[in-house]
Parts: sequence; C-alpha cells; structure tokens
Amino acid sequence: MSLLTAATVLTGCGSTVEDVKITMATGSEGGVYYRLGNGLADIWSGRLGIVRPQVVATAGSKDNVTRLVNDQAQVGFSQADAVEGVEGASRLRALARMHDDYLQVIVRADLPVTKLRELSGLRVSIGAQESGVEIIASRLLKSLNVTPQTLNLGLEESAQWMREGRLDAFFWSGGLPTSRISQLTKELGVRMLDLRDDLSSFREQYPVYGSATLPASTYNLQSGPVITLVVRNFLLVNEKMPDDVAEALVRQLFEGQPELVKAHSAARTIEQRSAIETSPVPLHNGAMRYYREAKV
Repeated sequence: MSLLTAATVLTGCGSTVEDVKITMATGSEGGVYYRLGNGLADIWSGRLGIVRPQVVATAGSKDNVTRLVNDQAQVGFSQADAVEGVEGASRLRALARMHDDYLQVIVRADLPVTKLRELSGLRVSIGAQESGVEIIASRLLKSLNVTPQTLNLGLEESAQWMREGRLDAFFWSGGLPTSRISQLTKELGVRMLDLRDDLSSFREQYPVYGSATLPASTYNLQSGPVITLVVRNFLLVNEKMPDDVAEALVRQLFEGQPELVKAHSAARTIEQRSAIETSPVPLHNGAMRYYREAKV
C-alpha cells in the first residue's frame, strides 16, 4: 500500500501511522542525503513501527522534487533552490529545514588552479542531471562567464574519473563532511577552491544562497579554510500526506536525533527553531502542529 492509499485509510477508517509505507528520495550513495535517509528510515521504522521506508538513491534535489510531485516518492530531500520553476512544486510541503549544503569545488592538486575563473577550458563535472549540484554550478559558471568543458557526472563518477585522470575538477554540494570527498582527499590529494572573490554579485542575483567558511579540518586541507556558498536543505513531502503522519515523522526526527547523528554528523546542526525556516516551501500542517506543541 502506498502512502497515498494509506492517506485514505488514515483519514477515513481510524487506522494508524503503522499502516504507512514510504519511499524516500535521497541522492548519491556517497552523499549525505543517502546516509541521513537511511538513518531516518531506521528511526521511523524502529520508533513508529512502520515498514522500513525504502531509501532510493537518486540524481539529487531536482530529481527528488520531481518524484515527490509525481507521487513516485513520499519523502525527499532537496536544496532550497531546486524547487524553483518545477511544475507542480506548489503541491510540496516541508517537514523541516535540515542541515545546510556547502558548495565544494574540487580540483586536482597537481593543477595550478586556485580561482574559479581559471576553470575555463578544463574538464569539469557540474553534477548529475536533475541534481541540485547542477543548478548551483551552472548558475555560478554562467554568472562569472567561466566556460569549462562541462560534463554531467554524479559524485561517484566524478571521484572515479578524477582518480583515472579523466577529470580536472568537479562541483559538489553537500553536507560536511562528504565521505567520498574525504576518501578522495586521502587517496589523490585535491585542492578546494576559495570563492570569496566571486560571491558578492552572485548572491545579489540569487539571494537563496548564503556564504560560509568551510573549515580546513573538514578534509585536512593543506591550503587552509575556504569561503564558499551554502544553501538550505529541506525534508519535503507532498501536500497529500495526512497530518498525523507528518506530525509523527517530524516528532521522531527530533526525538531520534541522537541516532541520526550516528548516521551522519551533519544531523547535529538540525535545530527546532531553524527547522521552521522553509520558505519558499510552506510547512505541512502536521509539521506545524508539532512545532506549535514544542513551542517553537
């Protein structure tokens, strides 16, 4: 039984949350979405008694939004920028603002590249098609008139191609740390580009993005900390999700947070007070009910 079928049961026949079955759209298997998705699946199945949600690896944010709109998933992760311009996105509702994603521009350490503008002409992956990475990378390159040889590769492929010498640089947007990048840093030696000289005009054009420091200790960067873009992450559902189900999922997100931190340390940054900051996506009524009860 799908969640949409369960919705009819839940609202009309007095059945319980335990009847719900969920497919959760995440991202690359080497990324933070996938690890948090599996953590949430364990928490929700263990604490609510539901069948463990099916955690699906996807291309990323925009793919997830499309799946939610088309009822191919009932829960999904997305960057704030990925809901813009998607047909049917008005039917989306948020359960919570999650961690923030950091834009990470990774370059082979043996290349004399220290600025984003120096990527012109190089072989650069801008993320998988339909991913949040592709959105932010394309916008940034266009705004600065940087023209590399672009490829659409996911995180796993990007890391592998760089190991094989077939890729000079790649974009990634994810929580800290991302395990695949940690591995690549140890195996190959890479440089992370500092974007401080490129952010002012870009953020004026796209206010959905913020800026932050990515600490050198995150990946043991020899070049020191870097300034980069950040974008908010949301945990999204379809408006058809019953209020009782949405409330239960949010409640266990926070009550099970210590367990979620074990799945990935990015979960430490999830807070009740900031969780309601999901504009432009409205909070689900069930989620709002939880936050009101928690006096947020």
